[in-house]
Amino acid sequence: MKQVVSVSLGSTTRDHETTVELYHQEIHVSRRGTDGDMERAMVMLRDLDNQVDAIGLGGIDRYLVVNGQRYEILDAKRLAECATITPVVDGSGVKAVWEYRVINHLIEDKIIGPHQKVLLVSALDRFGMAQAFYEQGFPTIAGDLIFSSHIDYPVTSLAELQKLARRLLPEMAKMPFTMLYPTGREQEQQSHDSTYHHYFAEADIVAGDFHFIRHHLPDHLAGKLIITNTTTEEDRRLLKDRGLSILITTTPVLAGRSFGTNVIEAAIVAATGVLPDDERWENTVLGAGLHYSITRLDSSSGIENQGEPTS
Repeated sequence: MKQVVSVSLGSTTRDHETTVELYHQEIHVSRRGTDGDMERAMVMLRDLDNQVDAIGLGGIDRYLVVNGQRYEILDAKRLAECATITPVVDGSGVKAVWEYRVINHLIEDKIIGPHQKVLLVSALDRFGMAQAFYEQGFPTIAGDLIFSSHIDYPVTSLAELQKLARRLLPEMAKMPFTMLYPTGREQEQQSHDSTYHHYFAEADIVAGDFHFIRHHLPDHLAGKLIITNTTTEEDRRLLKDRGLSILITTTPVLAGRSFGTNVIEAAIVAATGVLPDDERWENTVLGAGLHYSITRLDSSSGIENQGEPTS
């Protein structure tokens, strides 16, 4: 059986393991948190090198992909280079190919529609999702400056988002990742600052990275729909308590949780040997049978719809 491990800068409380099937192969996947400790993550990556079939980098992006342009985050590069034999991937290859299509599938399946207002809490790490929302005519706010930098400036067009990426990402990629994104126990903390809650209140759909969503989560989510990933049973209980009815994850719920795209990407690499910079990558991802999941939190039936697989 193939073996995949996600080494995450996130909290150890979110560790999990299960077996998935991709390309008719069983793959054991596990997630190992390091509570934000870069040195511990480096040691773990060196120990796993040549011991497993693929490694995912969790809780950190190595590449931010905007309009086909890749920006490499230096902290993530240092981590990835700790393994010299086993492929190390961060999930950006799956996001770029799959998440754009998820939004279009949800439109085709009449689950969401362009009349709905969207708050995308972080768009630069999910450009494919952002591009789909903007292109399909959803009134969309990208909240990267709001939620990452506490600059109250909503980005309201695809052109403006691309301009922001060209200006900011070359320098942001050089910054310590902890300045850009919550790691370790910070991922479990919720802000008591309601300054930006009006953006949630005005949105019909809240989308993007779940740690950003969770950190800024308002008390009331009734009538809203969240599109995200990497959620656990505890996360779903929290969202249900806040009144959310529908949670959509861009990848399947496996053994009670949706894994991060880095895990899915590592599993695809382990099963096929195809890497994200290979010209076959897009077709490989689309042939993996991925599907979104819908969980109705106001229903005892749990996961209602797994979407249509790609294969």
